[in-house]
Amino acid sequence: MRVLLVEDNQAICEMIADHLRERGFAVDAVGSGEQALSAARVARIDAAVLDLGLPDTDGMRLLASLRDHQPDLPAIIVTARDGVDDRLRGLNSGADDYIVKPFNLLELEARLRAVLRRAGSRRETRYSLGGITFDTVTRQASALGKPLDLTRREAALLEELMRVPGQVITKDRLEDRLYALEDAGSANALEAAVSRLRRKLSGAQARLAIETKWGIGYRLVESGDT
Repeated sequence: MRVLLVEDNQAICEMIADHLRERGFAVDAVGSGEQALSAARVARIDAAVLDLGLPDTDGMRLLASLRDHQPDLPAIIVTARDGVDDRLRGLNSGADDYIVKPFNLLELEARLRAVLRRAGSRRETRYSLGGITFDTVTRQASALGKPLDLTRREAALLEELMRVPGQVITKDRLEDRLYALEDAGSANALEAAVSRLRRKLSGAQARLAIETKWGIGYRLVESGDT
């Protein structure tokens, strides 16, 4: 899942971004409205977390501009403005949720996952196929009931593949989902992640295979369906 984080306080921005990345999100973290719009033009995002008081615009005006480009974009306003009128204005202007600083990072993460579910970006919280189960909330995978040790990148890759089993996902789309702009992988980073995940699935005796469609991308299939 790819999140656009717009926060001009560098310390707060880094704190939120680090937490979300550790929890499996790809995060494009920027400090202004102009940078946010530039990031949104480069790649489709799954949700936005926006501060209201930005140096070059207001967060609600920015949200309106982002939705001109992506009308169904889920968004959470994060701000120090704690008045009832401010909260009502934010929600009535189209924000999906509103959280006041200071806040707990786990609460922000939970609210983010909630707006993603409501928007239909992730309709399921648990995927099961070929003896593998993946919980999108805990970010934990299991193979035949036993925990499967995955890095956050491998977990994100498995989630994307399990969301649409049997369908080919292009390399560009997978890279877009797994890597933020400032965290872009090397030319063979995706291939390396696929290779590691294949080994772990095989070692866990999962009835799954990651099939390569040369020049296009990858798909996840149950063994015997390739």
